[in-house]
Amino acid sequence: MVIYGVALLAICMLLGVVAGELLGVAIGIEANVGGVGIAMVILVLLIDYLKKNNKLNVKSQEGMGFWGAMYIPIVIAMAANQNVVAALDGGPLAAVAGIAAVIVSWAMVPLLSRIGKEKSTFSNEELGGADNVRNIK
Repeated sequence: MVIYGVALLAICMLLGVVAGELLGVAIGIEANVGGVGIAMVILVLLIDYLKKNNKLNVKSQEGMGFWGAMYIPIVIAMAANQNVVAALDGGPLAAVAGIAAVIVSWAMVPLLSRIGKEKSTFSNEELGGADNVRNIK
């Protein structure tokens, strides 16, 4: 049931926020340190534990899977918004570092997408070209 997914998501978010606040206090920062990430890890571990011990029926698993998938874009986007506001208040160095990280990440996408691709030893012309493909039944 979808409602179980919402309840589990809320519990994990609350635990993560509390843990992030405690971590911030422990290292002397007046901020939540990694609360969203901690909540996501708790969510993943809890769902895995419940599945392995057969504590969930199929409907409950579907609901938790749905809200687990929704958790990432919604909650992470909220945390990213807070980080952008804090970075802009922190000065130009934080903004330059963020922009540089985005540019480097974009530059790495084509390189990383080539990893694991096998190169064919035959060219398209040697194989008869794409126009000469027949549907054999």
